[in-house]
Amino acid sequence: MLGCLYEAGCYSSGNPEEADILLVNTCGFIQPAVEEAIEEILFCCRLKEKDPTKIIVVTGCLVQRYGHELLEELPEVDFFIGTEGFAEIARYLALITRNDPSDEKLVLFEPVSIMQSDWPRYPSTPRHRAYLKIMEGCSNKCTFCIIPFLRGGVRSRGVEDLVTEAKRFADKGVREITLIGQDLTSYSSGQKDLTFLLQSMLASTGIDWIRLLYLYPDKVSDNLLKLMASEERLLPCLDIPFQHVSDRILKKMGRKTRESAAYKLIDRIRGYMPEAGIRSTFMVGFPGETDRDVESIARFLRECRLDNVGIFTFFNEEGCAAGKLPDHNPEEVKRDRYEYLMELQAEISLKKNREKVGRIMPVLVEGVSSETDFLLEARAPFQAPEIDGLVYINEGRCNAGDIVNVLITESHFYDLVGSVADKR
Repeated sequence: MLGCLYEAGCYSSGNPEEADILLVNTCGFIQPAVEEAIEEILFCCRLKEKDPTKIIVVTGCLVQRYGHELLEELPEVDFFIGTEGFAEIARYLALITRNDPSDEKLVLFEPVSIMQSDWPRYPSTPRHRAYLKIMEGCSNKCTFCIIPFLRGGVRSRGVEDLVTEAKRFADKGVREITLIGQDLTSYSSGQKDLTFLLQSMLASTGIDWIRLLYLYPDKVSDNLLKLMASEERLLPCLDIPFQHVSDRILKKMGRKTRESAAYKLIDRIRGYMPEAGIRSTFMVGFPGETDRDVESIARFLRECRLDNVGIFTFFNEEGCAAGKLPDHNPEEVKRDRYEYLMELQAEISLKKNREKVGRIMPVLVEGVSSETDFLLEARAPFQAPEIDGLVYINEGRCNAGDIVNVLITESHFYDLVGSVADKR
C-alpha cells in the first residue's frame, strides 16, 4: 500500500493530526486484534470531528471479515477496502476525493490475488532487513483459525519472481530477509518446493542472512534440514507453531501432528543442527482441554527446551469450527494455564541464556537501543525481529546493519548483553 501511495504522490506525515488521509490497516484474526483496530478507528473518527476535511480509510482483514457491519456502524469512515483491494488503493482514494456520493464505500473481493515483484513497494523496516512474502493464504483446516476465510486458500509466488525481489533487496544493502507466509512448508510453484526456492536465492543473491518464519510441523522435510545445516547464510532457526502436544486436543484442533511426532521432529532438527534455535507457539484453554493436557505441553517444554515460546489463550472466534465444540474453559482457567506455562518457559529461557555467557556469536546490529543511548541493540540468529529478545551491546564500535561477533557477558530471561569481539 505504501508503495502504491508513494508512487501516486502521497507521503507519510508522521502526525495524524496534520494528515489529510488517515489510513488504518487492520487485523481481524482474534478478538483482541479486532478491539485494537476498532479503538484506532474511533481515534481517527475523533480527529475527523475536529477537522471534517480529513478522509478515513480502513483496510485489511477486519474489513474482509466484518465489512458490511462496519459500513453500518461507522458512517464516519469514508472507505472500507478488504484484503484484496490494497493494490489499487490510490485509485480508490481518487474516487473518494472526487466526493461523488454515488461511489461505493465498501470494496470486497474473494481472496485470490498474490503480490508480484513488479508492484511498487516501500519497505517500512530498517534498511538492513526486509520481509519477503513468498505465498498467500492457507489451506490447512485448523478448527480455531479463520485465516482461510480472510486470506483464501494457499497460492505461491513463482521462484523467478521471488529471486528478482530478493536481488533488489540485496542491491539496496539488505543484510537479512525473513521469508513469511501462513505456512512456508506448503510453498509450491509448479514442481518447485521451499528447498528449491532457498537454493535459488542462495545461488542468485548475496543476502547474508535468510530467515524462515512459520513452518508447519508435519511438513518439515529432511531435504530442508540438510540444506539449513549446510548453508551458513540460511539461519539455523526454525519457527514451528506446534499449538499443542496432547493427541486428544490436536485432533480436535484439526492438526495432523501428534505428540510422538513433535518429539521426533525436535530430535531430527537437532540431529542435523545441534545448536538450532527453535521457537514455537502453544494455545491453552481450547474446548475440552484439561489440566492433564496442559501438563503434556509443560513436559514437552521441559524436555525439548525450546529457545523462544509464545503462549496464547483460545478465543472463541465467530466462524471457526471450534466454537461449536462442547466444554469451553472459563477465562480464569485459560489465564491460569497461560501464566503457568509462561513462568515455566521463562525459567527455561533464562537457563538457556546463562549457557551462552562466555560464548562468541554473530549478531546483526539494529542500532541505538530504545532503552538508552548508551547501548546498541542487535539480534543473534535465534532471535526473530520484533518477536524475540535482543542482544544489547555495551562495548565496542559498530553501526546499524553491521554483522559483528559479540562476546556474551550477561544473561537475562529473554535478552543477552555482550561486547564486540571483532567485525565479520
